[in-house]
Amino acid sequence: MKSLKHLNKYLVKYKYRLLLGFLFIILTNFFKIFPAQLIRESLNLIKDKLSGKEFSTTSLLTDYIQDLSIGETVVLYASIIFLIAIITGIFTFFQRQTIIIMSRLIEFDLKNEIFQHYQKLDSTFYKENNTGDIMNRISDDVLKTRMYLGPAIMYSFGLLSLFIMVVPVMFSINVKLAIYSLTPLPILSIIIYLVSARINKQSEKVQSKLSDITTLSQETYSGIRILKTYVKDRFFSSKLNSENEIYREYSMDLVKTNSLFFPVMMLLIGLSTIFTIYIGGTLLIEDAANPLIPENEKIKIGEILSFVIYINMLTWPVTAIGWVTSIIQRAAASQTRINAFLNTQPKVKNNSNEKLNLKGEINFNNVSFTYPESGIKALKNISFNIPQGKTLAIIGKTGSGKSSIINLLMRSYDVDSGEILIDKKDIKQININQLREHTGIVPQDVFLFSDTIENNIAFGYKNELPAKSTIEKAAKDAAIYSNIIELPDGFQTKIGERGVTLSGGQKQRISIARAIIKNPQILIFDDCLSAVDTETEDIILTNLKSLMKDKTSIIISHRVSSVKNADTIIVMHEGGIIEQGTHDELIQLKGSYYETYQIQLLESENKK
Repeated sequence: MKSLKHLNKYLVKYKYRLLLGFLFIILTNFFKIFPAQLIRESLNLIKDKLSGKEFSTTSLLTDYIQDLSIGETVVLYASIIFLIAIITGIFTFFQRQTIIIMSRLIEFDLKNEIFQHYQKLDSTFYKENNTGDIMNRISDDVLKTRMYLGPAIMYSFGLLSLFIMVVPVMFSINVKLAIYSLTPLPILSIIIYLVSARINKQSEKVQSKLSDITTLSQETYSGIRILKTYVKDRFFSSKLNSENEIYREYSMDLVKTNSLFFPVMMLLIGLSTIFTIYIGGTLLIEDAANPLIPENEKIKIGEILSFVIYINMLTWPVTAIGWVTSIIQRAAASQTRINAFLNTQPKVKNNSNEKLNLKGEINFNNVSFTYPESGIKALKNISFNIPQGKTLAIIGKTGSGKSSIINLLMRSYDVDSGEILIDKKDIKQININQLREHTGIVPQDVFLFSDTIENNIAFGYKNELPAKSTIEKAAKDAAIYSNIIELPDGFQTKIGERGVTLSGGQKQRISIARAIIKNPQILIFDDCLSAVDTETEDIILTNLKSLMKDKTSIIISHRVSSVKNADTIIVMHEGGIIEQGTHDELIQLKGSYYETYQIQLLESENKK
């Protein structure tokens, strides 16, 4: 139950709904008691009326029914019981409307809390945890937690209040009969205690395996084209079947535990009814045979019947103990998993809320960095400066550390040593959100939403939708406008999940349009022209020249043609800078950059 303490703040938030729900539960149970008493009275009164004896049972109705026939007496009591049943039903409705709706409101808040926390976590978290597990904790785990907040609390308090009301009434009628009929219940509590730990362990295994299945399914659907290309349908089907089989075994173990649990509970409850009838019948026979016992002290049939009704009233709540126990154990297991993520703190923290007036000067001073999730040393003591409004180009082989510079500049990670300065200020002391708002980045791995082209481009804008002309201009600058208007629905064309209906070059150009539409002070192009031909590349770079004027820009590329016009070019190799200068200076140097230039020049001539 310790893990469920996290939810107490929500119970406090909705305390008035909860307290009102408890009030309705008490009122519901209060009215539930009366039918058994009325049935007892009516049966005893009718028995006395038939035998011609004086009424041995007294109530408010005793004097009134003396002049009524047996049929009228039955109708009167039946009408009162029916009225009480309606009142009980009304209060039952209200108790569900308060507590169950409260649980839904908490479910809403908890999902928002988890989602907001996910937003704060850095890249390391998402590399260390798979998408399926992340999704499962905000969906299935929250659902199981809600069952604790709603039905479990409602039935638990209902059982408690019903016991408090019913048990004293039972003892007031007949102590011996009450003791015998309630004897199996402590045994039931012991069984619940012993079984609950087993249920908890099994629930954790079921939830963990469900996360694995969700992850595998998500990856299968996301990579369905690759899967079909490599004819891996049967392999993945077999893998999923294997995971499902393990999940089935875990689930069946849990079901078996519950399947033994519930019949034992029902047996014990049945024994209560048997004890009630047997002991009550025995006492009835003994009292009838003993003339020394006063008539008003003898146990009567109506009292035995009321005990049977009381036991049956306790049947569902006591039976629900097992169900509620299972719910609580599942909720505890799920909340433990949720808490594990909620207690995860981002390694990169926003240390400032100040508004940023970004100019764009960037300094890397002796920066070294190692990826925490893999241990790969990506950067080794690198230094460079980008004056405000200038363009830096980074070129190098795959794995040389080019994209790592961008990851550090966007504070997806923090440096191991050295410092990064933005406008002479340590990047760790700058508002991350403001920095990212003033930065337009075109990542190497383009991600487009399953939405219209217009909305994908407008996504890079501020919080409101820009004018149509602004979207069109961004598309033209990214050299994608002509492709868009050729589509049947133009800018309203839906591009499918991750832009699956577009070519690689089209996706890259839409991503460029998204980055430049907000007119940022810093522009970053992370190898974003690799999927376009050289002619389109020239058009895009020509269009970007005017946009990049007075803006600090970083261009990462494998192509010399993409970077040759930059103010400064640095050549990366195995996490270090091996050459630095302008295009002409690096050509004269006749080093690594010169060799790359010659190879690409030769490849270009061969294509012609």
